[in-house]
Order: sequence, then structure tokens, then C-alpha cells
Amino acid sequence: MGLLDVLFGRSKPVRPDLDRLFALPSAAITLQAAAGLAPTGAGSVCFASIEGGAFTRIRQEVEALLGADSERGGGTVEFSQDDYGYSWLLSRRAPDELPSLVNDLHAVNATLRDSGFGPQLLCSLVAFRASGRQPLALVYLYKRGTFYPFAPLPGQKRDNPLELQVRAALQDDLNIEPDLSRWFPLWGAPGL
Repeated sequence: MGLLDVLFGRSKPVRPDLDRLFALPSAAITLQAAAGLAPTGAGSVCFASIEGGAFTRIRQEVEALLGADSERGGGTVEFSQDDYGYSWLLSRRAPDELPSLVNDLHAVNATLRDSGFGPQLLCSLVAFRASGRQPLALVYLYKRGTFYPFAPLPGQKRDNPLELQVRAALQDDLNIEPDLSRWFPLWGAPGL
């Protein structure tokens, strides 16, 4: 970062650290104690669409990587595209297999990054739910290197009090995004 960057208020972007995902299992324990939210076993990776043969190759690599585990009784993997044209990979595991789910998400992200598609990575999320309540996702923003909670309600509304409660509970466990305007809604995200 140079002198002009300092004068004009520009900052160097945070380099994505995929290993931050490994903090989720311990944060899940805090979340269970503070808000009664437990993992559902669903997690997703969102990335900008990759066209043609490159996407086919990436998809085959990911399916081979995660599918081998599925054959041994592991989770399932699904690809989809949302209304905005973004691609999603959804991994499902048993709710008590959060570390394995995090490993799946990390493997997908690392595969995309190592194949030269790191700039297309947007976010990952892991879903939580309390008995009789709407779901909550902990979302990891790659370009910011931070997490934020997203609690959707019917009618494209959000449970802001729950999101703020989760932020307060997890501030010592995760690098929470301080700018609330970057807590983007992920309506219809696979796994929620």
C-alpha cells in the first residue's frame, strides 16, 4: 500500500483465508449454548458462473472428490443455479457431522481456487436451526475474510434481532463482518 492509497482512504483487500472455515465447529458450540441453534447438516458454496468445459471439469473434480466420500456413507452433493445466475454447490451431511461438512466446503473452495477460479468464489454458508424456528446461516465472505449471520423469514424479510444476537455471541469465535451493509441477504440459498 502506498502513500496515495493512505491519503485517498484505499485499503488493501483482505486475502481470502479458506482455513477460517475450520473455526465453524467451535463457533457452533457457542451458538448452541447462546441461541439454541444447532447445525442442520447443510452447507453451500456460491460462486460466479463458470462457462463451458472449465465448469464441467471443475464439477467432475468436485463430484469425484466428494462423491467418493458419499459412497462410504458420507454426504450428498448437488449443483444448482439461482435466479441471479450464480452457481451453488450444496453439501448435505448428518447434523452431527459439522467438521466433515466444513471439510467438504473447504475442499470445494480449494479446488476452485487451485483451478484458477478463486476470484469467482463469493461465499460459503452453513445452516443452523432451533426447534420450531426459521433457519439461520453463518455466511463466510471470501473477498472480506469475514463471517455474518443471515436469518431469513417468510416474505423475504430478516430476523434482525436474531442476527444481532448471533453477532454478539460469536464475536470471540469468528471474524464477524463489522459493516452491516455487507450482510447481504441470500434469499433462496440452497441449504436454507
